[in-house]
Amino acid sequence: MSNVLPFKQTSTLWIVGIALAILMTCTRGQHFASVHALPSASWAVFFLAGAMLRRWWIFALFFALASVLDFGSLAAGTITDWCLSPAYWVLVPAYGTLWVSGCFYARWHELQWRSVPRLALVLLVSVFFTYLISGGGYYMLSGHYTPTLAGFAPRIAHYYPHWLGVTAGYVGFVFALHAVIVLAAERMTGSPRSARA
Repeated sequence: MSNVLPFKQTSTLWIVGIALAILMTCTRGQHFASVHALPSASWAVFFLAGAMLRRWWIFALFFALASVLDFGSLAAGTITDWCLSPAYWVLVPAYGTLWVSGCFYARWHELQWRSVPRLALVLLVSVFFTYLISGGGYYMLSGHYTPTLAGFAPRIAHYYPHWLGVTAGYVGFVFALHAVIVLAAERMTGSPRSARA
């Protein structure tokens, strides 16, 4: 069976790109469009955009969106400058790790249950390295801590499971929704699975 990712049709790319941008906007930070009950979907958005959209310039657009949301929240006074330290720019390689991991996973993705362990493995590894970069970069460069390895190790044990769970939850939901949409379209049109978006 041929891989279904990344998407090829322009209309599908636009729909998915806009949906992911809305998801990030509604869950990142504290601003006019945020939904406070939802954890940030940003890590999942970068992974999913890498898998589904792949184009490098889209990474730049999503990072620009994240930055606008963050600095806009700071300007509005809904967040403090605690998170927007000199370490902020380590988010580029951190989110890049998720993006590249999504691109890598796309080669394995199928609308089959056997994709689930593959996805789980890629998420375990990519979220771990993303946390090392973003959490480690913040710990080392923000100026809020006296960085030591002994001080950072407990932070990995505390924060990595949280970020893994949040990222996997959003990614799993989006891929499950994609499978439902494809299967429903097949039933309605009778088109073969190879004709997917």
